[in-house]
Amino acid sequence: MIYQTLADLVLLLHVVFIVFVLLGGLLAFRWHWVPMAHLPAAAWGVAVELFGWVCPLTPLESALRRAGGGTGLSAGFIEQYLVPLVYPTELTRNLQLVLGAIVVVVNVVVYVLILRRQRRRTDR
Repeated sequence: MIYQTLADLVLLLHVVFIVFVLLGGLLAFRWHWVPMAHLPAAAWGVAVELFGWVCPLTPLESALRRAGGGTGLSAGFIEQYLVPLVYPTELTRNLQLVLGAIVVVVNVVVYVLILRRQRRRTDR
């Protein structure tokens, strides 16, 4: 039971991390220290998608599920949890590239807006 709970916590952490990678830059509008945590996280998220790497949280979750008597993930985190929710087909390499590009575009837009806001403040 404890291993299944830990696996669920890893899954929750994984989801929170993905949301932070995609939208964490928005928190920089409120807290100026956020980019120090968000930019490395976003770079990691983009690298995982662009290079087709496996996030270390995926094998950790699988190991915990197996240790708890369950079966490990037969696919990566995105394929297992997000793709069935968002996309009806299997994750392809091209789709991974698109997801990585979306993360880059969203974060570039957010940080451009933040820099403009800071520039306006210093111009006053």
